[in-house]
Amino acid sequence: MKVLITGASSGIGRDLAREFAKKSYDLILVARNIQKLEELKKELIEKYNVEVDYMSVDLSNKENCIDLHDKVKDIDILVNNAGLGDFGIFSDTNLEKDLNIINTNIIGMHILTKLYLKDMKEKNQGKILNVASIAGFLPGPLMATYYASKNYVVRLSEAIREELIKEKSKVKISILCPGPVRTNFNNVANVKFEIKSLSSEYVARFTVNKFLKDKFYIVPGFQIKCAKILSKIVPTQILAKCAYYMQKRKDKKK
Repeated sequence: MKVLITGASSGIGRDLAREFAKKSYDLILVARNIQKLEELKKELIEKYNVEVDYMSVDLSNKENCIDLHDKVKDIDILVNNAGLGDFGIFSDTNLEKDLNIINTNIIGMHILTKLYLKDMKEKNQGKILNVASIAGFLPGPLMATYYASKNYVVRLSEAIREELIKEKSKVKISILCPGPVRTNFNNVANVKFEIKSLSSEYVARFTVNKFLKDKFYIVPGFQIKCAKILSKIVPTQILAKCAYYMQKRKDKKK
């Protein structure tokens, strides 16, 4: 069994790789930081005696995503984990960074999901894990582009799930929707979270166990489960006000 993981050099992606390796899955690791990929490959081979390949790929470029699919075939599991974020008022944030978020979180994820899903449907087997966020159920003032990108991941995955059910396909799709996680994402996105962050090790372990049982919504942590429930019953305008207040408090804590 072979797993392709994007954004695998650190954080959740790295720890998902470790959890799959523990269960004897072979791995293909994708990220931009080739040094970290080399280190992770060595660790996984030494600890778990699995086959590990890696590729340095910038998934914000759509041609790179298509090329990745052309080069890597016959995978059993796709994990779309690569993602970026940014903090600030929408009119003030850097346009190029916004576009990089969209290209990575939406377009890159979309391309890989579509191409590998077609392969899996032909074989009538395979699994896809799209890493979203609790942000995927909420409006996100002060992190508007990031929240919107994760809303896209959630809605696309929900739609695909229903299509697969109607087709009686054996292919499965899941979405991981964590809250704050202690990873390098927080530094890149320039945020400091108000509520307690979970460790990426815990999130990865929880996720793999639920994912392999075909759980669709994977939501680690009691507070975040409550937030998901509230997102369904609280009016959007109030959710937006709450989100703005929480994001503003992060800004004051820097």
